[in-house]
Amino acid sequence: MAKRKPQSRTECPVERSVDIIGDEWSLLLIRDAFDGLRRFGEFQKNLGVAKNILATRLRHLVAHGILEVVPASDGSAFHDYVLTPKGRDLFQVLVGLRQWGEHHCFQPNEARSVLVDTEQGRPVRAMEVRSESGRPLTSTDTVVKKVSEKKPRSKR
Repeated sequence: MAKRKPQSRTECPVERSVDIIGDEWSLLLIRDAFDGLRRFGEFQKNLGVAKNILATRLRHLVAHGILEVVPASDGSAFHDYVLTPKGRDLFQVLVGLRQWGEHHCFQPNEARSVLVDTEQGRPVRAMEVRSESGRPLTSTDTVVKKVSEKKPRSKR
């Protein structure tokens, strides 16, 4: 599969986001960090990813401020990878992806993990996109406003 060239200058927020977190290993690493994994070995064991790929993805996520490297919480010589505030802001992205997968990737009675509210122990309600006034929106209710082309200078 051909690798897409990063588009750091594009005005599309989706494309810039995909450049940072769009590969499967990065999203799964972020998911695992939300699930409490912190050490290189924990990520490697859970994902079964080759160590060189894991090291590259972790460096990438650290370089982009999604994860940070901190001294090990147990005081050992190791270090931990923890989500930064920027990384924690990806929570809604992962919940949306999870909910899409629950709806489209499982048979009705097929077993699956469930995201629950820790206070009430109940499954999290489906996410909704809403207008500024609170009206539910679908893809047919929205349009992307593109960055307008620079206007030609007027001739004097």
